[in-house]
Amino acid sequence: QVQLVESGGGLVQAGGSLRLSCAASGRTFSSSAMAWFRQAPGKEREVVATISCSGRSTYYADSVKGRFTISRDNAKNTVDLQMNSLKPEDTAIYYCAADNRCFLGTRTSYAYWGQGTQVTVSS
Repeated sequence: QVQLVESGGGLVQAGGSLRLSCAASGRTFSSSAMAWFRQAPGKEREVVATISCSGRSTYYADSVKGRFTISRDNAKNTVDLQMNSLKPEDTAIYYCAADNRCFLGTRTSYAYWGQGTQVTVSS
């Protein structure tokens, strides 16, 4: 089983930045697709960004494109989400997810999930 632990969430003013980090267990991290999801109160969970096992392919939700950047360090078993120009509508619990497949694209069937970290953007 893969264990995922998110960190870096917190409270930030609109226009500010946060960097989320996800630490993953397992020797197969370099062959795993990774993703960030988020869920706001009263809303469905949605994909924020995904990255392939190699890091060469990425996907971003239209709502965050140009503001967020997903990256990974396979030597350290970590995946990060740099969030810039934050908006109040970015407020949500952010979840790290992993899958044994190399790249899922727009598919959402990730096998492993972290506990989530709260991001709150004030206006």
